[in-house]
Amino acid sequence: MATEMLFLHGAGGFHDDQPLAAALGSELDAHVSMPELPDEDMSVSAWTSAIRPYVDELTDSDVLVAHSFGASMLLALLSAMATPPPRAFLLAMPNWGDQGWAVADYDFIGPEPTTALSLHHCEDDDVVPVSHVALNQRLLPSADVRLHEVGGHQFDGCASLVAAGIRAHR
Repeated sequence: MATEMLFLHGAGGFHDDQPLAAALGSELDAHVSMPELPDEDMSVSAWTSAIRPYVDELTDSDVLVAHSFGASMLLALLSAMATPPPRAFLLAMPNWGDQGWAVADYDFIGPEPTTALSLHHCEDDDVVPVSHVALNQRLLPSADVRLHEVGGHQFDGCASLVAAGIRAHR
């Protein structure tokens, strides 16, 4: 049976994130599901409500990946779930606290979810500064952190490295 991967794109990133999702799917030999998430309502409640049905359908062997704003919204959902999926991979996740982008509506205040988390970030990300990964690591002390030297916000050329990190935790 082929691996299933749910990929949650970033804000307005349904089209921009498709190459990354496809590359990860190819590297993992996985069937990729990437729902188009709302652009008109960027609230936490709108996004978590939109992604919850997809997350609820996952089995323990499925791969859960979220990018940028989608990673922030997935983190909020996982924190609120009584029985969240066992593992998730958060790519280029912004920090919304006072030392990050300082947007109170999106600031993660916990609790840390029981889901095992891996944070991936490229050091040359020109959208979400790499400093955000350290801020997020303070909020998520159990998370595994993987920094990639190059790849930018879209992890260009890094799919094999991210996939290796995913395989290492499966």
